[in-house]
Amino acid sequence: MINSIKVQLEDFDFAKEVDTLEKENISDGALVTFVGRVRNQNDGCQVEHLHLEHYAGMTEKCLTKITEQAREKWQLGNISVIHRFGTLTLGEKIVFVGVTSKHRQDAFQAAEFIMDYLKVQAPFWKKELTEHGERWVSAKEKDNKEASKW
Repeated sequence: MINSIKVQLEDFDFAKEVDTLEKENISDGALVTFVGRVRNQNDGCQVEHLHLEHYAGMTEKCLTKITEQAREKWQLGNISVIHRFGTLTLGEKIVFVGVTSKHRQDAFQAAEFIMDYLKVQAPFWKKELTEHGERWVSAKEKDNKEASKW
């Protein structure tokens, strides 16, 4: 069983991450993935790029705890979470979540749970460069509401 947590500056290869989750895994019938990317608009502003900072060491511990919580709630096989930091341009990948399980429902719910908790608990800070200058992105009430449903 894989439980991979990576916080990294460099981009990741989506196909390679899927292959890793599937490799020698014939017991799980479901694989669900999510990739978050830098988009060109946020809160009515044109975004030019995004800068992500994190609390090294604490971030990895937090992501590990989130995946452990997911394992307590659902029957899961392999889990991989990759989150990038640094300056990212439009369209670049920010985050990858991949979950395998015997059945699709567990994989779908666990992937959503991991993303919801990652948004509100992981110690990342986002700064956007917009047409109005730089601004730190605050946590959104919507994200807290989504995480509270679990």
